[in-house]
Amino acid sequence: MFTGIIENLAKIVAIENSQGNLNITLSSSLASELKVDQSVSHNGICLTVVSINNDQYTVTAIEETINKTTINKWQKGDLINLERAMKIGDRLDGHMIQGHVDQIGKCIKSETKNGSWEYTIEYEKSDNITVEKGSIAINGVSLTVIDSMSNGFKVAIIPYTYKHTSFQNLENGNDVNLEFDILGKYLTKMAKNYG
Repeated sequence: MFTGIIENLAKIVAIENSQGNLNITLSSSLASELKVDQSVSHNGICLTVVSINNDQYTVTAIEETINKTTINKWQKGDLINLERAMKIGDRLDGHMIQGHVDQIGKCIKSETKNGSWEYTIEYEKSDNITVEKGSIAINGVSLTVIDSMSNGFKVAIIPYTYKHTSFQNLENGNDVNLEFDILGKYLTKMAKNYG
């Protein structure tokens, strides 16, 4: 379980295809604090650390993850948002995030405002929904929806978030990992089954 409050950025240093899996090696100042078999959110994707070597570590993505996330578009040199799993008893500063990407969205508009940035994200129409002032995770970042549409939404980014996450590199046309609010997903399913 994660909160969507990004701890650090990691840089991809190698991607190796192995029997249909992707072994991704990243460099991060957090590497020395990680341990093998630990779950870490990478752009919102929960991946398991399989090896550590100084300031680098490796995670493995299987076919299911490759098919349902943006991981197959990652390239050497990309910056990735990192968050370690939350500890019981810690403050929940963002919102509850599982690290299970629901679907891929696309940034269709980015605007620089006076002291902030606004991004419009579009996604293929599905059972997933957003609501005004509700929560959404984009590439693992916990954000508040400011404009909810049937298959899209807007979010606003403060300077701190922009500087400390991969939003600094997000451009129009880029794909993003979306995890919709878990409570909204349960309510939608209940309404569909019992409505």
